Amino acid sequence: MNPGEVARSYDQLAEQWNSDSYPRDYGVKQHERAIAFLKEKRTALDIGCGSSGRIIDLLMSHGFDVEGLDFSRRMIELARMRHPSVTFHHVDICEWAGLRKYDFISAWDSIWHLPLVNQEPVLRKIMQSLAPGGVFIFTTGGLDAPSEKVDSAMGPQMYYSVLGIPNTLKLISESGCVCRHLEYDQYPELHLCIIAQRA
Repeated sequence: MNPGEVARSYDQLAEQWNSDSYPRDYGVKQHERAIAFLKEKRTALDIGCGSSGRIIDLLMSHGFDVEGLDFSRRMIELARMRHPSVTFHHVDICEWAGLRKYDFISAWDSIWHLPLVNQEPVLRKIMQSLAPGGVFIFTTGGLDAPSEKVDSAMGPQMYYSVLGIPNTLKLISESGCVCRHLEYDQYPELHLCIIAQRA
């Protein structure tokens, strides 16, 4: 699947994720842990922000000037309705050149939808967009080697890819960052949360 096809799959889920039944606390504890590493809390970016707004709400409650980014047209439409004062970008992160320096970047359950060939350059781009001392939290698959797959676990078909833990940790170091936290936060599911901080 290409990113456009994945975006259209997420269009089908946007209403469901915008509903009151969507778990508002999903990933919040991990984000609180990541925010605790920061000294400066000025600018933040939520990559793959979706329509629920839960991470944006959390970041705003900490005083961040927040931007959201998503490649799903419908997710962005609903996100703008929920947070009309927030700047949103409807764009594929692989193609976006608008990254500036952020104190905090979140990519929760989002960048694992990138084509495998784009994983390394996009992760480098994101980490290079951290301000000094900035923090990046993201999720990936807890696998040891590069992998990609397509499944329909959420309903519509979705594509996933991961670099594998050794390659990801090497990339974090090469990008001038330090891994502050790595956790299988839903074990025995292979859902991996990583917190990296720019030196």
